[in-house]
Amino acid sequence: SIVRTLVRDVDYEVDEEKKTVMPTESGIEKVERQLGVTNLYDAVATNYVHQLGQALRAKELFHRDKDYLVDGGEVKIVDEFTGRTLEGRRWSDGLHQAVEAKERVRIQEENHTWATVTLQNYFRLYEKLAGMTGTAETEASEFSSTYNLAVVPIPTHRPLVRVDQPDLIFKTEEAKFAAIVEDVAERNGRGQPILLGTASVEKSELLSRALSKAGITHEVLNAKQHFREAEIVTQAGRLHAVTVATNMAGRGVDIILGGNPEGLAAATR
Repeated sequence: SIVRTLVRDVDYEVDEEKKTVMPTESGIEKVERQLGVTNLYDAVATNYVHQLGQALRAKELFHRDKDYLVDGGEVKIVDEFTGRTLEGRRWSDGLHQAVEAKERVRIQEENHTWATVTLQNYFRLYEKLAGMTGTAETEASEFSSTYNLAVVPIPTHRPLVRVDQPDLIFKTEEAKFAAIVEDVAERNGRGQPILLGTASVEKSELLSRALSKAGITHEVLNAKQHFREAEIVTQAGRLHAVTVATNMAGRGVDIILGGNPEGLAAATR
């Protein structure tokens, strides 16, 4: 509750690039008055400094529906690469508790880590190591230097028919969304299935509202609808289908043009 009374650029400063938040003299004085201590940096009150820092980070650097979701009274981390919630994972060092306090949900106990291993060292424990991915060539040097593995490109089964269009630049997000809606309306009228990729749950919902306002029927696939993932993905390739998705519909997702009757049957059992 103390952090909610602090004002950005007055009581603390935010460095978005370095991902840091630092209290100012004004902010420190406010906190000291509300806590009833004379010196926040006194050895007796050292823990307050750490808690203040984490609470400020939670307030300014961690955003709901982007970095995390609130589901069933719990704060769940969203993986920035997959768009999925990391079940059972919690931020450490009091940060998760700070986010829970921010969202006014039950504050759970801190997790304690007794041992860690990097992914690189973990994979080196295997006597034999191999893998397959569509993005290995760009990281060929790392595979070679870290794991002593060569990258072998495998040709596509069928000729590539995808056409890569040039990037379009817009001054504002509103202008970009307006152009997307206009393009979707035109293509949807022809029956073309459309998949719209977004960077976060928040952006997927903003785009969804813009499409709804234009009267365009669509589905949304993000961490909030993970329980409908199979159903949505199996039908994303159907005629007139419009699907707004986060990274959940990225790697490893096979969207079949015309839809997937077998997948739909399995998803609705």
